[in-house]
Amino acid sequence: MTSNHSLIHHHVPSGSYYIGRQEPLVIEAYLGTCVGVALYDEASKIGGLSHLLLPEPVSLEGSFVPEKYASTGFPLFLRALYERGASNENLKAVLAGGALVGPVEKADLQLDIGGRTADTVMSFLQEESIQIERSETGGFFTSCLSLNLESWQCHIEPAGSAKPAPNREALVAEPQEIEQSIEAIQPIPQVALKILRLIEEEEYDIKALTAEIRKDQVISAKTLKLCNSVMFAGTKKIESLDHALVYIGLQALVKLVISASVDDYFSHASSGYSLCKGGLFHHAVGTAIISEKLAVLTGLVKPGLAYTAGLLHDIGKVVLDQYVNSAYPLFYRKLSDESCSFAETETAVLGVNHTQIGNALARKWDFPESLIDVIRFHHRPEDALRNAALTHIVYLADLLMSRFNTRLEIERMDTRALSTRLEAIGLSLERFPAVVDLIPPGVFESTPELVLG
Repeated sequence: MTSNHSLIHHHVPSGSYYIGRQEPLVIEAYLGTCVGVALYDEASKIGGLSHLLLPEPVSLEGSFVPEKYASTGFPLFLRALYERGASNENLKAVLAGGALVGPVEKADLQLDIGGRTADTVMSFLQEESIQIERSETGGFFTSCLSLNLESWQCHIEPAGSAKPAPNREALVAEPQEIEQSIEAIQPIPQVALKILRLIEEEEYDIKALTAEIRKDQVISAKTLKLCNSVMFAGTKKIESLDHALVYIGLQALVKLVISASVDDYFSHASSGYSLCKGGLFHHAVGTAIISEKLAVLTGLVKPGLAYTAGLLHDIGKVVLDQYVNSAYPLFYRKLSDESCSFAETETAVLGVNHTQIGNALARKWDFPESLIDVIRFHHRPEDALRNAALTHIVYLADLLMSRFNTRLEIERMDTRALSTRLEAIGLSLERFPAVVDLIPPGVFESTPELVLG
């Protein structure tokens, strides 16, 4: 029989489902707080997987996508299976997810987003008299639910930091090695620094901006590549920065330039902090997008500044990534200790954490103070005395990415002070599901740059 490793794997993002006939394909979903449901009918040779974000719609402020919710998305998924020839008598179901990921507080238990999502699905399955073969929901670890459409084998396996440590020796870096890496890293392009300051000062002069971008041919080329290959596939080709301004506007162009400027800093390997190819960069872009949405929702900071802060919050990981990879067995063992926060794990293993390294880089590169505060304090936003609102917004965006897009990297966020951190930006714990509902669906795709505009 063909092994899963030799088959094509298709990732099913949160807020969507996939249905296919018998074919050499493995469909899979990486699950934290989300719930995944695999259904298959061997007699009709049809099966699929639904990746559900929330139990029910809770916000009128976000875009309504019925596939995101158990109450609306699961019936759509089930009906689509029936229309393709499946029958409730032959269908078998496997459920996973709904975990309490990372150090948690009582609030997680009170909200019980994952538990309520699973309960809603179970009600539909019982109503349809569909056989439940296996259900592993709840717990404290992320998981991967997969369905092999060729063999109809369904698996639930640990994902991310819950995976068994590799069978190799942990190589821990010496402090001087990390210090040398900080010194050796190439400075961020000057054009990016100038644009960061323009954002900080809220000076968006079109002529000055495009003149700065044109000075760096590499950044200009990368920006146009993002415009054409990611945002506007299938539409008229954008051939110049002036064309880009006409088609997408100044705000979107600024975001693309900053994204293009930092792309090379984030490793695109599936090692170290990353769980998939390009995981660090995709996490950064997703956090930026959500930060911008939260800035609009709260009205406390400028959306462009929030986007930039979200994009750069983990810049310290560009230095530590190689050392996390070499020390991964020890890193895994420390992460398995639920009493340790992620930053504490980094410090215990490497002697320093990514927020400290990021702070050093940001000061070395002369970043604006607002971005320095976010980079230094995004795991403990209450410690940011000067830019508290911005730092709390990026913390929350980072938390949402780590909870609801678990396939990107091994980081887990501490929620033990979630209530007070929400209150710091005018949100209540009861509104947390509505905040989750604000996340644009494209953030969960493999390339979240799709929603940069």
